[in-house]
Amino acid sequence: MPSSPELQAEIDEKKTKMNGTNALIVFKNTSVIKVVTASDSSRGNRCNVLLLDEYRLISKDVIDTVLRKFLNLRRQPKYYALTAEEKKRELAKEKNLTLYLSSAFFKDHWSYLKCVDTFKVMLDENRKQFVCGFPYQLSIEEGLLDPEGVADEMTESDFSEVKWSMEMDALWYGTGDDAFFDFTSISKNRKIKLPYLPDRLSSKVSGNQLRIPPKANGEIRIISLDVALMSSKKNNNDAAAIFVNQMLPTKAGRFVNNIIYTEVHEGLTTNNLALVTRKLFEEYLCDYLVIDTQGSGLGVYDQLIYEIVDSENGEVYPAISCINDKIMAERCTVPGARKVIYSVKASAQFNSDCAFLLREAFRSGKVRLLGTEYDANEWLSEVKGYNSLSPSEKMALKMPYIHTTLLVDELTKLQHEENGGKIKVYERSGMRKDRYSSLSYNYYIAVQLEKKVAKKRNLEIDEDSFIIKPPKITGKVVRTGGRNSRRDWFD
Repeated sequence: MPSSPELQAEIDEKKTKMNGTNALIVFKNTSVIKVVTASDSSRGNRCNVLLLDEYRLISKDVIDTVLRKFLNLRRQPKYYALTAEEKKRELAKEKNLTLYLSSAFFKDHWSYLKCVDTFKVMLDENRKQFVCGFPYQLSIEEGLLDPEGVADEMTESDFSEVKWSMEMDALWYGTGDDAFFDFTSISKNRKIKLPYLPDRLSSKVSGNQLRIPPKANGEIRIISLDVALMSSKKNNNDAAAIFVNQMLPTKAGRFVNNIIYTEVHEGLTTNNLALVTRKLFEEYLCDYLVIDTQGSGLGVYDQLIYEIVDSENGEVYPAISCINDKIMAERCTVPGARKVIYSVKASAQFNSDCAFLLREAFRSGKVRLLGTEYDANEWLSEVKGYNSLSPSEKMALKMPYIHTTLLVDELTKLQHEENGGKIKVYERSGMRKDRYSSLSYNYYIAVQLEKKVAKKRNLEIDEDSFIIKPPKITGKVVRTGGRNSRRDWFD
């Protein structure tokens, strides 16, 4: 406005208000531009043009029951010369307008359906609606965005392709109809509000909301690792992915799998990756560790079966051994080493089983993930001490959410082929599947453990769908708890 004397001359400055509680511009021709909050408290306002900025962040209920009611009365310019018939039919009243502005989002959100509905109406020549997208290239062309800054952002290590696609490419994120893992079934399971963070992160805020809690009675915790040791700068599809699964028992004798924490490492040596994994195993009070022991994973396994000393604080982590493979267990020569490692040597059948099990777990709601990083902004802001953190510290606490979104991106972009009743899942060229592999191995072992628990409790298992049926004969229920009873049910 300061650079437009013509516009400034049309504004009634005496009636215009611009402060922290009121934003109102009144023009000399009595037209008004007014800003209101998108909430129930805005009831009673009226307008002829309704502009909803970042409408995907506004509750659809508020839009339908409050904001759209602003448009109840149409504008009728007094200078129109109306005939009696026109007045009767109110032909001169201008139709009110609604403008929806937003960055793109996930396809399972109602805001995407609004775009689709508008697009369908746009194809009707008798209707006057349209939808369009403005990707970042337009901003570069108009000189509003620095191309070098764009290039720098896209090469950063924490660059999120999903977020960039929605925010900058104006593309709604979801999956095609032929995807093995469909976005909708995964997205509906992003229900966990807050992660349980290692002490180095949770200690940055007050209270216990983000701290790792003691184990509940009957709870099982599994940590999984898909090993990659080379940096992704040269090997774009290599990363070591770690997931922590909190298996909580239900009243029906089943388990729900909460993926409470995840982190990814690039370029770590075998020793360092083994130390990172071993520390997390102890810190999360895990019962089992799942690791792919083929290829570079064998080197990490060989570090875990010996005592590991943390050079930073001198803490000693005892040797642990393999529980499911006699040959792998014999590699451990430390007497009394706890057998808690599940060694995975993937075959075509094993990989197929993992893929089917994980897909069905998402469809049935047996695996729950952290919410999106967009929701995390609101949830974390309620944690005492979070708002006073530096931007880099806030980002560190949000990384589990971001890695979860990247997991969803991996899952929905995986390609697959069927041969002889088996499914082969593989990544596209230049893409990754480290997170998928780690999570699928984790859940596969979780299913095996759940079967063992069911057998101990004398529950009948439907092997095809893995639905536990009511027991024919009531058996004794084994109850254990506490950190030192982690293997009582499964030996």
